Amino acid sequence: MANYKTCRTCGAELGDDDRAIYRKLVYRGAEDFLCIPCLADYFKCPKEEIEKRIRYYRESGECTLFR
Repeated sequence: MANYKTCRTCGAELGDDDRAIYRKLVYRGAEDFLCIPCLADYFKCPKEEIEKRIRYYRESGECTLFR
């Protein structure tokens, strides 16, 4: 069953950016998601790097996931 509301690892409530960046970086057809801190752990990078990519995709206007 799809879980669009909470992180599958820690149970944190998800926002639109959490779902969008997960779909952009991991799997476009995802039905369960990781929050930004858990996604950073998954990729073994700082949380700020994920947030930087979110800003980039939003400002570029190219990605429909961030509109």
